[in-house]
Amino acid sequence: MVKINLSTLLGARRMTQADLARHTGIRPSTINDMYHELCVRVNLEHIDKICEVLECDITDLFEYVPNKIKTTGKDLIVEAHGNRKKHNKL
Repeated sequence: MVKINLSTLLGARRMTQADLARHTGIRPSTINDMYHELCVRVNLEHIDKICEVLECDITDLFEYVPNKIKTTGKDLIVEAHGNRKKHNKL
């Protein structure tokens, strides 16, 4: 899984989500989704602006944590209609 460390970065800089939205021009709801790690996709232009304002590297903003349950390779299920879904192992 990919973790978004925006909340940590903002906290360390004593900056609010609203401050970041004003400095970057990114919608507050988009910042909020990233802050709470609710987003599924990210815009590269947004990442560029956030890193510029926070004076951080992209590796400070994102972190890869291996999944406990694999979702690729032999664990990937392709349904008859072509959609992919995760294998439900417990």
